[in-house]
Amino acid sequence: MKFGLDRLLADPALRAPLTGRRVALVAHPASVTEDLTHALDALSACPDLNLTAAFGPQHGMRGDKQDNMMESPDFNDPVHGVPVFSLYGEVRRPTGQMMSTFDVVLIDLQDLGCRIYTFVTTLLYMLEAAAAQGKEVWVLDRPNPAGRPVEGLTLIPGWESFVGAGAIPMRHGLTLGELGHWFIKTFDLKVAYRVIEMEGYHPDQGPGYGWPLGERTWVNPSPNAPNLWMARAYPGTVMLEGATLSEGRGTTRPLELFGAPDIDARAVLAQMRAFAPQWLEGCVLREIWFEPTFHKHVGKQCNGVQIHTETGYDHAVFRPWRVQALAFKAIRRLYPDYDLWRDFPYEYEFGKLAIDVINGGPGLREWVDDPASTPADLDAITVPDEQAWLEARRPFLIY
Repeated sequence: MKFGLDRLLADPALRAPLTGRRVALVAHPASVTEDLTHALDALSACPDLNLTAAFGPQHGMRGDKQDNMMESPDFNDPVHGVPVFSLYGEVRRPTGQMMSTFDVVLIDLQDLGCRIYTFVTTLLYMLEAAAAQGKEVWVLDRPNPAGRPVEGLTLIPGWESFVGAGAIPMRHGLTLGELGHWFIKTFDLKVAYRVIEMEGYHPDQGPGYGWPLGERTWVNPSPNAPNLWMARAYPGTVMLEGATLSEGRGTTRPLELFGAPDIDARAVLAQMRAFAPQWLEGCVLREIWFEPTFHKHVGKQCNGVQIHTETGYDHAVFRPWRVQALAFKAIRRLYPDYDLWRDFPYEYEFGKLAIDVINGGPGLREWVDDPASTPADLDAITVPDEQAWLEARRPFLIY
């Protein structure tokens, strides 16, 4: 499989339209070539490219910020001398001054295939700024490690945020290049846009389902995205950021697990299997104990559950959003008064519960908190959204 960056570097004809123009790069630590050279170094070494600026998204160009809502500063790259502007610092949207430093911007970001992963929103904001400033946008495409399956409620209009760029379900099943086409059509953007497509990308083929297992090294696109298994679970486990349960930050397997000091994980698992066993297909759940070294429940022994997709995995039926929803529901049924939802300005959204910002509306939380709700009730509001998105995204599929 060839990623967009590798194709651009290998083919002078692909680079030809960039000759004589000022080029910028949006990148993060996973923006690497097949031989693990960072895109900033590889593109700077091209004699026919004039790299004049770079941008870092959330967690920074260098991936130095562990937690959410930790801002990165602007800096000058000490090797190449170009300014590196932060799109998660004083601003989220590129300013006119930033946009004045280039003619064409190359976006080379490894996404996780989840609406809440903020690189999706950074893509939209750059497209909107480019449309306003008459700049050109190229996406150097990369695989969606979560593959093509779709799951979750679609964001409700009015619930847009930095973790919700548009009316997209939680697990969207598109590459970043494909999402760019969807944004341009949906937001009616007049912008010059090009995708440097991948070669050999087959998202329906196992065992990687789009991620080239055994061919490409996984590099963390953000500090708590350490492997493919996390990427598979993330459309569900990301909801833990809106809950008081630990998502495993401060452990070596973040966002593959959940737990707390005051739950009985064995009882939670039993309740999950009794309430909606059909939602647990395609993965293996295991009771665990862990002690976070930072973040929620730091230094406390937690009892919890790990979601395994390394073995016993069925890509076609695994539904991580429902697995995590079911875990919340099991805890609510076992402990009706459990303080489950965190109340803080998640991604600077004030006056809304974090779990609702994450889900793009209150539907998931209301289902969890309703003592009378059934699995069929959640499916009744979710399945129509999923089916509608499968049709809506169809014109934008490149691969």
